[in-house]
Amino acid sequence: MKILFIVDPLPELKAYKDSSVAMMRGLVARGHDIHTALQGDIFLRDAKVFADATPITLVPDADLHEPGWWQAQAMETLALSSYDAVVMRKDPPFDMEYVYATHLLERAQVEGARVFNAGAAIRNHPEKLAIAEFPEYTAPTLVTRGMARLREFLAEHGDVIFKPLDGMGGTGIFRVRAGDPNLNVILEVLTDEGRRTIMAQRYIPAITEGDKRVLIIGGEPVPYVLARIPQAGETRGNLAAGGRGVAQPLREHDRAVATAIGQRLAGRGLLLIGLDMIGDYITEINVTSPTCFVEITEQTGFDVAARFAQALEAAVGSRPA
Repeated sequence: MKILFIVDPLPELKAYKDSSVAMMRGLVARGHDIHTALQGDIFLRDAKVFADATPITLVPDADLHEPGWWQAQAMETLALSSYDAVVMRKDPPFDMEYVYATHLLERAQVEGARVFNAGAAIRNHPEKLAIAEFPEYTAPTLVTRGMARLREFLAEHGDVIFKPLDGMGGTGIFRVRAGDPNLNVILEVLTDEGRRTIMAQRYIPAITEGDKRVLIIGGEPVPYVLARIPQAGETRGNLAAGGRGVAQPLREHDRAVATAIGQRLAGRGLLLIGLDMIGDYITEINVTSPTCFVEITEQTGFDVAARFAQALEAAVGSRPA
């Protein structure tokens, strides 16, 4: 297969731990060809979607901690529909440029392109709000810009998490207890004085055991999770916030939750989902560029990238070259 990855600039990727790079390596190992493009390289002309894309060769046995793990070939301008698969792996921010990109991807799908995750599916499943479809698996949650209602939620539950809807990597997350003297300023900043909608969730004490990333590929959960355990005195388990990633077997309860969610969402064009769970509850459904492939593989020996490659082949009806 000829596969286009829409990613951030390759020199900026930390190849030794980047899940997109792991995907590329897994696909190359199965005989497939990789092209890469930036989000800004996608364009529409005369109602057809193209990309200025660069074919790359992965350097065998390269030190992924150093530059030079790939070699670029001459850029090509091709319709997205000419690729066997298009893999959307641009990291947030999920700004208007990202939204425009999802519309272009959706248009390309009308032309016959096979896009994973699909443009409309990414756009229609905002990662924090998407949990609203599954209230049976969530802790008490409030989404509003109203500061009075947020204060009432805190008074009801006594210990809550406030977070922006568009944050990533743990940015902007606050744990607030009843009586916190900083409550007003926290809400003023997060809501921009009532002009920005945020999320509040009842605090889940099981965060001390880790914020678990459950990967769902082709509707089926990977049998291991990465528990991102907060540093002492920290609420956030995100790796970007200093959390420690510990791979663990998938619990039966979590398997049942992930399977139910994965099978419902897989038919919507979501080949890869990163479910975040704390204790028994889901807190986010990540569909833009879920990570943790490398950490799980290195700690357990389960080749997550190979599982992804197999699922992509199945989704497009292809076989390894």
